Amino acid sequence: MADQLAGITVALAGPRKSEELAKLISNMGGTALLRPAQGTVFLDDEELRQELELWTANPPDWTILTTGMGLDALFMTAGSMGIEERLQDALAGSMIAARGYKTVNALKKRGLVPDVRDDDGSTTGLIRGLAPFDLRGKKVILQLHGDPAPRLNAWLEEVGAEVRQVLPYRHTPPKQEELERLLTEITEEKVDAVAFTSAPQMRFLAEYALGCGRLQAMLHAFENGVLAVAVGRITADALKEAGVKRIIMPEQERMGSMIVELGRYLAARS
Repeated sequence: MADQLAGITVALAGPRKSEELAKLISNMGGTALLRPAQGTVFLDDEELRQELELWTANPPDWTILTTGMGLDALFMTAGSMGIEERLQDALAGSMIAARGYKTVNALKKRGLVPDVRDDDGSTTGLIRGLAPFDLRGKKVILQLHGDPAPRLNAWLEEVGAEVRQVLPYRHTPPKQEELERLLTEITEEKVDAVAFTSAPQMRFLAEYALGCGRLQAMLHAFENGVLAVAVGRITADALKEAGVKRIIMPEQERMGSMIVELGRYLAARS
């Protein structure tokens, strides 16, 4: 594994854990370029505080959590309000559904275990886990993950749940020059691979490429000289929606596993 990325340049589209991934890529003989295609804004605003007050005063029957980072952000805000214990009690007193291993780990460190979890890291897998339960008339808190979740929200409404959405943070686009630099490196095939760690990264990049008339050029590059790497199914789905057909994805949704899988792919090809 030590030289599986020898001579390979990997653009990292995600800002989180970029230093760790860059070190792993270097250890495997490659070169990492930090090319953030998203930002994250934590919404420690009055609206979120009001939602937490309502949540803890009127605990739901079900709490559906979609990210560990979102749960951490909720507890951070609750702590600043002095109601962290109330939030803990509200969670403990409700049925909990969780998507993704990071969410499960965030619950575990607070002594909580989900009653339902996805079977594959995806929203579809989470819906499969929830399907056997009767949610009609149940009060449900849905913690979003930086973007709307229309499919999950629509399914919950279809089965008769009373849904309230809570958004602790929002994904924002990076500076336009960052997207321009990454897009140019892809279309001119100056990078060998791009590692995407969340769906918004491809969404922002594809929207920018479409806006400047270079979406097809980007897709052509991904079909030929540049490899698209996704950390998990939700990210891979965003790549597919943008038109990317060749996608490398690890079996386990881990950032390190994503880079290792890229190394395996290249080793098998050579």
